[in-house]
Amino acid sequence: METKEKFKDFVKNNPILLKYVKENKMTWQQFYEIYDLYGEDKEAWKDYLNKEVPIKNSTFDLASFIKGLDLDGIQNGVNSLQRVIGLLQDMSSNKSNIQNNTYKPRPIYKHFDD
Repeated sequence: METKEKFKDFVKNNPILLKYVKENKMTWQQFYEIYDLYGEDKEAWKDYLNKEVPIKNSTFDLASFIKGLDLDGIQNGVNSLQRVIGLLQDMSSNKSNIQNNTYKPRPIYKHFDD
């Protein structure tokens, strides 16, 4: 159990390992086996740590971001929002019309039956 906790701390101190797992180049099991055999030996981890992360082209990042969007879900959300705004506008315009049309002030000098 102690090795497992030390491995967790090692991963927290070296977040670049997460990149390899996300890109399916390695698994946590494979990393744990390396850690179990070699510990934190720099020679064993040289292929994974201290590598410079290549700077991605911003156009590529934008393209991959757009590919990951759920356009149908966004469209449904926009449509729902438009319906809610329409309802609120209808309610506020109806309320102002009702208030403006029904209220007629009574002159101060007249009584109820006059």
